[in-house]
Amino acid sequence: MTSRAGEDFDAERALAEVTGLLAVPVPATGPTAAEGDPATGEWTVTVGEGFRIVPLWEGNPLTGVYAPEWNDAEEAAEGHLAVLAGALDGLWGPHRPVRLHVALLRREAGTPVEPLFEALFAEDLYGDLVVWGPVAPGGRWIALTVGHSDGDAPLVLAALVSDRPVTEPEGGDGPL
Repeated sequence: MTSRAGEDFDAERALAEVTGLLAVPVPATGPTAAEGDPATGEWTVTVGEGFRIVPLWEGNPLTGVYAPEWNDAEEAAEGHLAVLAGALDGLWGPHRPVRLHVALLRREAGTPVEPLFEALFAEDLYGDLVVWGPVAPGGRWIALTVGHSDGDAPLVLAALVSDRPVTEPEGGDGPL
């Protein structure tokens, strides 16, 4: 669960938060650390070497939900992502996709993955990224993703900022 539980999706707020990430500091070095709300423990931010990840929206729990309601929940989350990505495309030009399946397969095989990808997976953010960058000011990279763990957990829309390029891991089209 995230600190966004129970909030309606607000595209203007989400857009302001994403663009605000361009000015937020990211650690130059150090370990990856997730932080939670002091009162509830719900995830609020993850920071690591060169990046910051924040939740923008959390859907309803999917406990006892089956198709077609499950499909509706997925479509709503993807719709929120599309609305926000469209607004950011208007600011920064077209985004590009970054697939995460190679990193996920490597992680599942016990092979280390980049700290950014490990941080995404630790928060159940398994969805592919939509990425812009480098973006002025400062040449940072911005990405969005919709994630969902397993079972009945809610879908989560999250954003990240990085002071390094956000690219697909090598070996995406060949054997691992």
